[in-house]
Amino acid sequence: MNKLFYPSIFHKAEEGGFWISFPDLPECFSQGEDMTQAYEMAVDALGLCISDIESEKRKLPMPTAPTDVSVDSESVLLVVEYDKVQ
Repeated sequence: MNKLFYPSIFHKAEEGGFWISFPDLPECFSQGEDMTQAYEMAVDALGLCISDIESEKRKLPMPTAPTDVSVDSESVLLVVEYDKVQ
């Protein structure tokens, strides 16, 4: 297996819970009612996005270093891991 790590931003949703974005993958979003569910959904969304990119024969973007990602005071930066099967 090949592990990939992408920074993600967990934004507080107005209605509660979180919505998640990936700075390196602008087409990749998810959401969850709490931090645990949001993280699980982020892992799934990242995997689907990576699979789509690869099936379309596009090159995966290099992950940005977490120290280079800015977040506002209402958001949390987390690195999401994806186990890529070769």
